[in-house]
Amino acid sequence: MPSSSRPRVSLHSVLTAVSSKPVGSGITHPLSALDHAMALHTVHLIFYYHHNLFGSFDLDPSRESLSRVLSLYPMITGRFTRDTHGNWEIKCNDAGVRVIKATVDTTLHQWLQSADGSQEMHLTAWDDMPHDFQTWSPFRIQWEWEDLQINEFEGGGVAIGVSCSHMVGDLTWAFSFFNSWTRFHRHLPLPPLSHPTPTSNSNSNSKQPPYFAAATSSASPNKMPIMGTATFKFSTSSISDTLRQLHPNATPFDFLSALFWTRLCRYSSSNNITHSLSICIDSRKLFNSPLPTSPANAFHFSLLSVDVRDMESSQVGDIAALVHNHLEAIKEDQILSTLDWLESQRQLGGGKYREPSQMYGPYLTCVCLDGNGRERELESSLIYGAMFEEGEKAVHVSCHVGNVEGEGLLIVMPSPEGGLARTVTLTLPQNQLALLCQDEAILNLQPTMLLTPTLHVSQ
Repeated sequence: MPSSSRPRVSLHSVLTAVSSKPVGSGITHPLSALDHAMALHTVHLIFYYHHNLFGSFDLDPSRESLSRVLSLYPMITGRFTRDTHGNWEIKCNDAGVRVIKATVDTTLHQWLQSADGSQEMHLTAWDDMPHDFQTWSPFRIQWEWEDLQINEFEGGGVAIGVSCSHMVGDLTWAFSFFNSWTRFHRHLPLPPLSHPTPTSNSNSNSKQPPYFAAATSSASPNKMPIMGTATFKFSTSSISDTLRQLHPNATPFDFLSALFWTRLCRYSSSNNITHSLSICIDSRKLFNSPLPTSPANAFHFSLLSVDVRDMESSQVGDIAALVHNHLEAIKEDQILSTLDWLESQRQLGGGKYREPSQMYGPYLTCVCLDGNGRERELESSLIYGAMFEEGEKAVHVSCHVGNVEGEGLLIVMPSPEGGLARTVTLTLPQNQLALLCQDEAILNLQPTMLLTPTLHVSQ
């Protein structure tokens, strides 16, 4: 496997895509309390397609459809600035979205089988906010072409990387934007973009949510471990066979989050009396909102803790039941209480929002991009229905969050195969990732592993 220090991605050009409808002068997009809370993180999506779907982006209709969809998202083409209280907002000045064109010196199949997570990040364009942040684009698109001269796939392949600051939007929002672009490209109507959304009552008496309290109290000054990433794909048959042995209402997310959590607890060196799992869900589901969705950030974080002795004596099915019951107990009032508390910090701070939190960490965080029933169909359609040509679904979609620390991150999402098949993307300390890649309980499910680094278990 090639070293991650020698990426096989060559950048060729940078151009700017602008909205087809200019924004009026002086319009700004203020960021919410939850947007500010996500400031330490970034969002990265990569869509892999078997065939080169476009010609030259400079002249291709895809550039026109991108300009059209950008007219619905004026904050994407703007630039960050600060208001009078020092809070972030986006100046909608039509500065445009940067589109980077690049080539990859291997075939799509070879890339998915041999590249690792650090190499894959070269498929997304991102850099840290500079000192002069008013010139910094909050949204990037990277257009990656497989080199047709050495591509074993007829017609080649393409990977499109999308990146943004998490303050601009969460993973669901980013999927929604990309899906809207492909629908415009195919001249299809968009689902409604407006609907009821959770709002804060600005209650200054709201109590600090347990997740924020726990995350603050567990902050550690110790040097953070080097993180690695890997992707596991589980088939419908392996998931369905397991679910038949669990609680009748257990979902693939219940099982997979419990499986990886219990296995990682075996490798933990923590002296805590409890094991804790941070569960992240899209709160839009609790407010009966259709997709695509707004507001831009609507992820809700909660904490599930289990006594160390109980964890050691429990089966995966027992922990899956705890995860299921925990999710069932999350109601609208908890979401609103969190928003109220975040907003109350602004009042206490004289108009300035609180400093951002390490949301994805320090506890193991598990993100659920996986619903039940109709929700599951909608989410799978949102991800794999993003087609620039009818019937040309993405063969793989990678989903990452930047600046993950602590115990790491698991993202559970549908797979292109449909059904109960699931894709799990891990961002973990490298030593624990190496152990998981060799874990018998996981390998017994015969997952396909993609974009997995060569890791060595330290003794």
